[in-house]
This record gives sequence, C-alpha cells and structure tokens, in this order.
Amino acid sequence: MKASYQKYMLNFKRPSGTSRGILNEKETWFIILEENGKKGIGECGILRGLSVDDRPDYEEKLQWTCANIHLGKDQLWGALLEFPSIQFGVEMAFQSLASDTPFLLFPSPFTQGKKNIDINGLVWMGEESFMKQQIEEKLAQGFRCIKLKIGAIDFQKELNLLRFIRQNFDANTVEIRVDANGAFAENIALHKLEQLAGYELHSIEQPIAKKHTDRMAELCKTTPIPIALDEALIGVFSWEEKEQLLEKIRPQYIILKPSFIGGFRGTKEWIDLAKKHQIGWWITSALESNIGLNAIAQWTFLQQNVMPQGLGTGGLYTNNFDCPLEVKEGQLRYNPAINWDVKIY
Repeated sequence: MKASYQKYMLNFKRPSGTSRGILNEKETWFIILEENGKKGIGECGILRGLSVDDRPDYEEKLQWTCANIHLGKDQLWGALLEFPSIQFGVEMAFQSLASDTPFLLFPSPFTQGKKNIDINGLVWMGEESFMKQQIEEKLAQGFRCIKLKIGAIDFQKELNLLRFIRQNFDANTVEIRVDANGAFAENIALHKLEQLAGYELHSIEQPIAKKHTDRMAELCKTTPIPIALDEALIGVFSWEEKEQLLEKIRPQYIILKPSFIGGFRGTKEWIDLAKKHQIGWWITSALESNIGLNAIAQWTFLQQNVMPQGLGTGGLYTNNFDCPLEVKEGQLRYNPAINWDVKIY
C-alpha cells in the first residue's frame, strides 16, 4: 500500500464571520491511499486557531502517517491521538479504499436517495442587515431549524434579529439555535442567557470559553436555555477524561465534529457516553470540503438521530468539489444521479 498527502485551500464565496474573526479561506489536507490499482481518499479537516492539532509539526505528522500506513487503521488511530483530524483522514481513507467506489463509504437509504437528513441553516456573523438577509434566505429555502452565530456584534442587535424571527415564526414552526463560540464573559453570561430565553431558543452552544469547567457546570445547572458543549470537547482524548468532563459539567447537549474529536471512533465514544448520561447530541461538520462532508453525512445517517444536524456547509466555497450532496427544503439529500468531480488524486 502506498500513501501520500496534499494540501488544498478552500476559498469562501464571501467572508464568513465568527466571534474569533473573519474567515476568507480554509486549509485542508487529503490523504490518498493506493493498493492493487484502487485508490482511497480521506480528508484531514484542520481549522487553524481552533483544532487541537493546529501545531507546527502538523505536516511532519502527515509525513509520518504516510510512511507508516502499513500499521493499519486501528494502530494508527492510537498513535495519532493528539491529531484528531489526521485520525479522521486515515479512517476515511481506509474506508474509501475498502469501498466499491471511493466516495460511497457507508451505503444506506440515504446514499440511495430514498431518505434525507434534516439540517440546520447556518447564519454567519456580520452586520445586522447582512444577518437579517441570511435569515430571510434560510427561511425562504424551507429551513425549519436556524443556527445563528452570535457574540460579535452588539448584543441588542442580536436580540433584535431573534425578535424578527419570532415575530414571524413561533417555536413550533422554526427552531432557533445560537452559537456564542465562547464569547460571553463569565460574570454576565447568566444575565445574557436570561435575556435570550425570551425567544424560545432550542439551545446555545458554548456560551463561555472552554476550560472554565467550574463556571460552565454552574451555568448548566441554572440556565434557562439548554446548553450545548462544542469547543469544550476539543483536546479531551481518553474515555476517562470524556466521562469526567460530562459528569462534572452535565450539559444538556454535546455537539460532535469528527475532525476535532478523533473521527468516527472518537465521535462514537462521545455518543455512547452521552447516551449513558442522558445527554442529547448532534453531529456537525467542521467546514470540510464536500469530500469530508460526504463521509460525515453518510456515517451520521447510520446513527439514526432525528434532530437536525449541522451538515449544511457544502455550498460555502468557490472551489469545492462537485458531488451528489444537495440541500433542499432544510434537508441534506444524496442524489445518486450526480457524479463526483475530484481532480486532486
């Protein structure tokens, strides 16, 4: 078996804002396997400034992985514990190589085009008028679950946007999730949650920064809105550490990004622990290309979670890869009649 890797820069159609700044491009890496005339491809979806494996030796670890590909998927997974995005790329590449076609990793009614995945419509941070325009577009496109990035513009303006949605759609018609990306100061977080509660929100992701576990645990006890952990899961590697975190904070939900938490195997560990502790969960992409998104979507369908998932990011880039994934009426669909167009391997 031969293994190689290559870098690919994804370009956003328009700058996309989070509380950590504006994104214009997104770096990603592909691992390509070759054996007996077949090829497999996996995506290592790193997000600079957020991924735990955003380290100076990242490319060196990719080189090591390709040189040691003979160790196999399971042994490599253990050796790459501190590089979850590479764990994911390796898992995906081996699954791709073993499949009849490189991009049909987990055949199901989803990949047959018979069943779809409900997803949330993502509204990026920006000026109030821009966010309002995005909300109107998502609602017109048939989304029944909207996720707003908050924490970057004036809080009162963000409340105005929520008021705008609720004046037109009640909670039974449109579910609203908000994501603060850890932007709230600890001393005023509860006050902000109380203000947000008036808009019948489904949940808020990561109201305060990760690693403030004591304060987050207090918030989860007293919050008027269900809290979902996201960034707090990053860099928690062992089963024991994962369980300790959930037992201490006791969040209402956890949000699972396979590229950030050790691929399918790491995600499954979190799911099993969430079920054990009666914590809700859903899966979301981490701004991968359509190659990674495709793998995540196919695997997510098999987990049989009926909540809207966070998998609507395929249309963000100008240079993404043509693929069978389509977003229609607030759902992610797989159209088997559409062919892949991937010229990188």
